[in-house]
Amino acid sequence: MIEQLIDRQHTYFMQGHTLERRFRQKQLTRLKGMLQSFEKEIYQALKTDLNKSAHETLTTELGILYTEIDFAKRHLRQWMEPEQADAPLTHKGTKNYIYKQPYGVVLIIAPWNYPLQLAILPAIGAIAAGNTVVIKPSEHAQATSSLIAHMFEHSFKKEYIAVVEGAQKTSEQLLQQRFDYIFFTGSPSVGKTVMEKASKHVTPVTLELGGKSPAIVDVDANIKLTAKRIVWGKFTNAGQTCVAPDYVYVHKKIKIKLLRAMKKQIKSFYGKRPLQNKDYVRIINADHFNRLNKLLSNGTLYYGGQTDRNRRMIEPTIVENVTWDDPIMKDEIFGPILPVLTFRNVKDVQKTIQMRDKPLALYYFGKRKQTYEHLFKHLSFGGGCINDTLYHLANPHLPFGGVGTSGMGAYHGKYSFLTFSHEKSILKQTTAFDNPLRYPGSKLAHFIVKKILR
Repeated sequence: MIEQLIDRQHTYFMQGHTLERRFRQKQLTRLKGMLQSFEKEIYQALKTDLNKSAHETLTTELGILYTEIDFAKRHLRQWMEPEQADAPLTHKGTKNYIYKQPYGVVLIIAPWNYPLQLAILPAIGAIAAGNTVVIKPSEHAQATSSLIAHMFEHSFKKEYIAVVEGAQKTSEQLLQQRFDYIFFTGSPSVGKTVMEKASKHVTPVTLELGGKSPAIVDVDANIKLTAKRIVWGKFTNAGQTCVAPDYVYVHKKIKIKLLRAMKKQIKSFYGKRPLQNKDYVRIINADHFNRLNKLLSNGTLYYGGQTDRNRRMIEPTIVENVTWDDPIMKDEIFGPILPVLTFRNVKDVQKTIQMRDKPLALYYFGKRKQTYEHLFKHLSFGGGCINDTLYHLANPHLPFGGVGTSGMGAYHGKYSFLTFSHEKSILKQTTAFDNPLRYPGSKLAHFIVKKILR
């Protein structure tokens, strides 16, 4: 069945249906209309899977999709235009262009933490670039996965956009097929498997993975705003965000002030009893809950730590006195637990981060331009913010992606279009004259070329 579906999509693509701009614009309009028509069901599905509030669903799932669709529609004509390229003196008489051509049939494998956004956001770029699409939603967010399948079946032909539901076995079956591009969002360990499977057909991939993203709080940071923005970035979606601050490195002189300010901010956002807050997000499943629950014993509990196993909830929690030997500092936490470490010299922080896998994001809080520019120059990471968290994700003018074990490739806005497009180089040669210097047999030509090329 999967093999037949992919064959149908290859046929549909080869027939040229997706190549015209008008067609792509129409499909983007249809996609937005689909989301608007099913808004009520989307809110309910995300409430069922993760207990997301209407506000969190709008700001972290739906709103981003609407922005990206509108952005793509507004700029699509410009993106599709062939780019004229310069040429050296040796190519006098030529005109040179870069054409953007869709890859063909693309596979998008989505994660469970933002199950709507991260399934559809890459598809916006794939549609804009003129591909056909197969989406594999996460089985761990079952209500959202079922809804995504229903929405697309109701709105698009399967030979153009299809949703394939299922667990690990389904993903394995899909990865055995010959796709023209694969876009995966998930853990680094599974990302390596995707890359390995793709190599069988030499299929290009984008891998959006994760890692331990640090927040560095320097001595001159605005304590109140820093606490507010770290708490928001860390505990949105109960910490189940690939670019959430995974840990905080704070200057020793202001540690106590920051801890107190973050504690105050948690109470402001979620109340004194977050587990009783009807809009506080739950942990996705029992396995993930159990893994996080074990990490609560690491270090010294500063705030939070209460859990509700039946509802799979863990309070926003701050721990201190942890070391890099503790389990909590070994892998990405991906939950509402925030370790806090201290430093005296920011260069020591730099050395520590350099010794470990490259993070997906890095956040610096402080006023000294010289300090953050030094860090950005010497540290490799996907992207980040100065005096904020997460917000770089919501700018469609910025590429989003990792480096090293945190991923490869980038998307959002024009970068999504380019990700799903092959940039094809074309040279148009003049017939008005013929340059004799490139042809063999002339000593003079050899002498002149040598002078030009040396």
